Amino acid sequence: MPGIASSATSVVIGHVAAHTSTIRVGSGGIMLPNHSPLVIAEQFGTLEAMFPGRIDLGLGRAPGTDQRTAHALRGANYTNGDDFPEQLEQLQAYFQGSGPVRAIPGERANIPIWLLGSSGFSARLSAQLGMPFAFASHFSLENTLPALKLYYENFQPSEDYKEPYVMVAVNVIVAETDEEAELLATSIKQSFLNMMRNTPTQLQPPVKNLDELMSPYEKAVLEKQLGSTIIGSPINVKRKLESFLDETKADEIMVSTMVYDHKARLYSHQLLAEIIGL
Repeated sequence: MPGIASSATSVVIGHVAAHTSTIRVGSGGIMLPNHSPLVIAEQFGTLEAMFPGRIDLGLGRAPGTDQRTAHALRGANYTNGDDFPEQLEQLQAYFQGSGPVRAIPGERANIPIWLLGSSGFSARLSAQLGMPFAFASHFSLENTLPALKLYYENFQPSEDYKEPYVMVAVNVIVAETDEEAELLATSIKQSFLNMMRNTPTQLQPPVKNLDELMSPYEKAVLEKQLGSTIIGSPINVKRKLESFLDETKADEIMVSTMVYDHKARLYSHQLLAEIIGL
C-alpha cells in the first residue's frame, strides 16, 4: 500500500525499538500466509534477543494483498490462509523448541503472540487457544461486537492467559475543535475512498469539500467502514472513548491517527495523552 510503511515490518520494529527504551513494540501485523513460520520465528527471536521483554508478535490470517503479490511473496507455497492454524502451530513449535528444526535465535523466546482479526475466524481460534485477541475495529465496525462476543464466550484458559484479553484498534483524531478534527479526518477518508476505487495513494492533504468528491453510495460505504472513528475536541473524544470502552470491554486500545500534517498528528497524540491522564 503506497500510504502505509508496512512491507518490512520486522525491520521497522527494530528501528523503533532501537530509538526507544521502555515501550513495547509489536506487529499489527505479520500476515502469516505470506511468510515461512521459521523465518518469522528467527526474525522475532532476533528482535527479542536485542530488545528483551519489549517485543510483541501480532499475526493475521489474510494475505492482506492481491493474489499476484501473494504469489510473488511465497511462489509455489502461496496459501489463501486456510492453513493458518497449522502455520500458527508450526510457529509456536519453533518458539517452544519442540520442532524437528531449530529457530536460532527464537527457540525458547518469550514473545507474546496476538491473533488479529476483522471477522470471526481469528476470534474463535484465539479463544480456543487461550490467546489474546486484537480486533480491527478501525475498518470493520459492524463485525466488532459479534467477533468480541464470539471470543469472550468461547475463551479457554491457557497457561499464559487465564482470562480473555482484548485489544481493539480504532482511529482517533483529536484537535482543539470538532471542526478542525473533522477537517483533519478528511485525509483518512480520502485514503479509504481511494482504496474502494482501487486507486490507493499516499496520504493526501485535508480537503474542505470531501462530499463533492464522492457519490452518495461511496459516502454511505465510507461512513459504514469508518463508523468507529473517534473524531473531535478533547471533551467529545473523551466521551466517545469511554462509550467505546464500555461497549467493547476492551483491555487495551490501539490508536491509529492518519493525519497528513505531522505536527497536527503529534498534537492529536498529545491531546489524547492528556485525555487519558498520561
